[in-house]
Amino acid sequence: MAETYPLLLGGEKKESQETIPVRFPYTGELHCTVSQATNNDLKAAVTKALSGFEKTRRLPVHARAEILHNLADAIHKRSAELIDVMVMEGGKTRKFATTEVVRAEVTVRTSAEEAKRVYGEVIPLDLSKDTEGRTGFLRRFPLGPVAGIVPFNFPLNLACHKLAPAIAAGNSVILKPASATPLSSLFLGEMALEAGVPKEAVSVVPCTGARAEALARDPRVAFLSFTGSCAVGWHLREIAGRKKVGLEMGGNAAVIVHEDANLPYAAQRIVTGGFTNAGQVCISVQRVLVHRPVYEELVEMVVSGTKALKVGDPRDPATDVGPMIDQLKAEEAYRKVQEAIRQGARALVGGTLEGTMFAPTVLEGTTPAMRVNCEEVFAPVISVVPYDDFDEALRIANTGEYGLQVGIFTQNLNRAMRAYAEMDVGGVIVNDIPTFRTDQMPYGGAKGSGLGREGPRFAIEEMSELRLMVVNRDGGME
Repeated sequence: MAETYPLLLGGEKKESQETIPVRFPYTGELHCTVSQATNNDLKAAVTKALSGFEKTRRLPVHARAEILHNLADAIHKRSAELIDVMVMEGGKTRKFATTEVVRAEVTVRTSAEEAKRVYGEVIPLDLSKDTEGRTGFLRRFPLGPVAGIVPFNFPLNLACHKLAPAIAAGNSVILKPASATPLSSLFLGEMALEAGVPKEAVSVVPCTGARAEALARDPRVAFLSFTGSCAVGWHLREIAGRKKVGLEMGGNAAVIVHEDANLPYAAQRIVTGGFTNAGQVCISVQRVLVHRPVYEELVEMVVSGTKALKVGDPRDPATDVGPMIDQLKAEEAYRKVQEAIRQGARALVGGTLEGTMFAPTVLEGTTPAMRVNCEEVFAPVISVVPYDDFDEALRIANTGEYGLQVGIFTQNLNRAMRAYAEMDVGGVIVNDIPTFRTDQMPYGGAKGSGLGREGPRFAIEEMSELRLMVVNRDGGME
């Protein structure tokens, strides 16, 4: 019989009569169940978070940093267990799960260091005769309870990107994990408590997305941090009221390969960026724009690299591409590919689906209006498109509602700087794929892809507020 895990409510484990099944995506077999938070549980989580905030806001910086270093140590110590969890609940390959655990430790440890660098500012105010003797002091203060909604594709590291900066800033935190992958967040919550976070300051409340809207609506929540689809994210912002909101959402990332690029390196990185985690990455390579003089050569390399990938059981350490999260998501992506093929595109490799196993696919002959280009596919699918001049490449890459990151391969600094100046995106990655992200860098999008920035230093800024104090030394102070 599958084990049932309790939710975490204000630092205390709580069982519920409602449960969520967690299935191994590769086979569909039941891995475990988790207790689902009720509407009353969500209200209680916010009440407890308010109580916890009265403790976290008073934690000295050294205590916040120590707690987070303890948490990073725990992640390192339990890395094998966490890898197994992510393989089984999300179908993540063992290779990629191993990388995610390493990244999660770095995220938390970086947050511990950034907790020590929440600096203030002194502002001279005596710029005119009538303001002589006055000085302004500017500091950041914690906001209050943070609600973090975590997606399935990075269930541990993105939970860390919400929990760790919140603690570093002095806030309490409520994590709502994806229903498909709740164990990573539950384990993280347990480790946070063991690391020293006041118990009332941590809740992990698995539940449906519709039920979690209560966290967005609750005026007692000070900051809502959401990672997921654009439709859900913008809806949550509409119902969130006056609270601050951070949204990290979808994309259809483009990479530009000009004729002066290092083609073998570009091809190898494109294959990595297009098919890692079965393409279920919001900055996964989706549109590959190739300068016509090198188009055939680059495409041949990409197709060859794609065919060399090992596809199959994510438990096998040699597997490169595992299953998608569930059959519904796989079928949705498959329909977009089949629609493109009916409209004239060709699958140079892949294009098939068996259960949750979507074969890594390279499409040629697509048009900008096809859904595989203008929408987010979120599957192991890339389209290769030739262009004649760099202006055309920038125009195509800039088209559409998304704007997370873009990659450009060129040896010409002027082209790179033009892309940096003209692309309406959150990040321009030169001589690498748009899928590149290190956890300390500012990460987020433009246009429909989101609001705000993640990365510990930048998330701490999002999760805190500036407060000014003005001192008049001539007003009676001795």
